[in-house]
Amino acid sequence: MKAPSNLALLIEGFFTKRLIAQRRASPHTIASYRDMFRMLLGFAEKRLGRAPSKLALDDLNAPFVAAFLDELERKRANGPRSRNLRLAAIRSFFHYAALEAPEHSALIQRVLAIPRKRHTRPLLDFLIRAEIEALLSVPNRQTWVGQRDHAFLLVAVQTGLRLSELTGLRQQDVALGTGAHVRCLGKGRKERATPLTKPTSRVVAAWIKRQGQDGSAFLFPSARGGRLSADAGQSLVARHVAAAQKVCPTLAKKRVSPHVLRHTAAMELLQAGVDSALIAIWMGHESVDTTKIYLDANLTLKEEILAKTRPVEMSPGRFRPGDRLLNFLKEL
Repeated sequence: MKAPSNLALLIEGFFTKRLIAQRRASPHTIASYRDMFRMLLGFAEKRLGRAPSKLALDDLNAPFVAAFLDELERKRANGPRSRNLRLAAIRSFFHYAALEAPEHSALIQRVLAIPRKRHTRPLLDFLIRAEIEALLSVPNRQTWVGQRDHAFLLVAVQTGLRLSELTGLRQQDVALGTGAHVRCLGKGRKERATPLTKPTSRVVAAWIKRQGQDGSAFLFPSARGGRLSADAGQSLVARHVAAAQKVCPTLAKKRVSPHVLRHTAAMELLQAGVDSALIAIWMGHESVDTTKIYLDANLTLKEEILAKTRPVEMSPGRFRPGDRLLNFLKEL
């Protein structure tokens, strides 16, 4: 059996070799995994009474990991989604440990067998055309901040880029004129190009002119010229949504975030008749299955399907109840 410090060595190797060197994980992913391990090791220190650097991999057995996940739900109010994200990080580490410490294979397989928690997936929010127009009309384009915010919102709604992709754009990532598009490094370090419509291209060109031509400058910078933080991006959207509610009251019923603007772009494509496989490419989804969430939320498409169906023709007759046992099984 290895020394008790084998867990520390495995965790260090997991971050330096697997995440950073081999997978070239994004800073966001590394930060998320780091925070999970800090919580896990803090839980272990309290529960086992040993410093994290003195823990062994044997200490992180399946019952212990399950107890940690339960603790997150009970004391940190983590929902099933957050719990599953923590479990995904733990699984990633144990897949690495399976290669580096095969003598612990039995323990590792039990941890990997811990199931994800199932949960109800609510219909996603998105903006309809009137709400989009109300939101885009709010920023005061006579001011530097207002023109930036208008361009930011328009690019978000038209391209469907993630918040991190939007804030990471630089002027050199934008190609204007014929074949106008933006290039970004998305989730999983996948580079993709997204076309810009002519109206969006004109708005972006006007904004770059006001901002001052500088290829290395952020396209949507902070007031100091640096990259917008995630909080600043969230605040930008929330501020203009609150103002747009005065002219479009339906916005008050929706929790609008930058990611809702991403959903809006996908729904615009879907309602325009674009195939879901093409939408998956546009949005940078890993799988076409991810795009099915937009089909679930598209009530207009479902109504069109209903209009094409024939109503059920009920034949008159006396109702006869089914077998009592079969009815019982049917109701389970």
